[in-house]
Amino acid sequence: MTTGESSTTVARRADRGGVVRAGARAGFVARGVLYLLVGALAVRIGVTGTSEQADRGGALAEVVSTPFGFVLIWALGAGLAGMALWRLSEALFGAAGPKGDRPGKRALSGARFVFYAASSFLVLSFAAGDRGSGAGSTDRQSHDLTSRLLSLPGGPWWVGAVATGILGAGLWIAGRAVLRKYREHLERQRMSTLQRRFMDVTGTAGGVARGLVFAAVGFFGLKASSQSDPGEAKGVDDAIRSFAQAPAGPWLLVAVAVGLALFGAFSFGQSKWREI
Repeated sequence: MTTGESSTTVARRADRGGVVRAGARAGFVARGVLYLLVGALAVRIGVTGTSEQADRGGALAEVVSTPFGFVLIWALGAGLAGMALWRLSEALFGAAGPKGDRPGKRALSGARFVFYAASSFLVLSFAAGDRGSGAGSTDRQSHDLTSRLLSLPGGPWWVGAVATGILGAGLWIAGRAVLRKYREHLERQRMSTLQRRFMDVTGTAGGVARGLVFAAVGFFGLKASSQSDPGEAKGVDDAIRSFAQAPAGPWLLVAVAVGLALFGAFSFGQSKWREI
């Protein structure tokens, strides 16, 4: 420990060791694979009107249909677990960068830890044989969760609070993508001009598409809250399909689908150039 270096700084540096760092990079790869598959499925829906699920469940169904599919699903679940471990380390010790110790950033990392831990659990449960978990329709899961919340005292308020949080998160994700806030976390000095351009295109378009999907899920959650009707709630699949009802029709759905695939490519870039 050098003069003036706090024990917290040393602990943070230790927690950024090989296991956590490798877990984070594996997590970005796993997330990239899932978003590429969801984007591809959504493109199919926009072009052909197929009934396939454009969500995590649909992506896992695609993976399991390939040679060594179950091995790949175990790898995806492990990668998401690595992402959760990294986010937990940020919540406990602070994120990389000069402002990583701020309480708000730690709280956000804690929320991301919960999200990725749950995602990893569902994917690994599917790999272990529980077909009702990781591959379940997010639409059905959204309806079930909304129904349970509505049955509680003050149920519509609970649903409204959750939906507002999801809607706000979607707008925040899209806004940060437009402002290119992701640049703050990239090791840009290691990147060529072409690589920086690649991350700007995929990060902006992909982040906006991802944010729009989250915002749509939150919007329909608010409708379910205002009408006390769980049938109005939508998961990722139905939220993506809803874009086809906009004035731009299926073309907007395809644009969002391509954006989700681009976010998958952006995640691959983060696995290489993200500051961890």
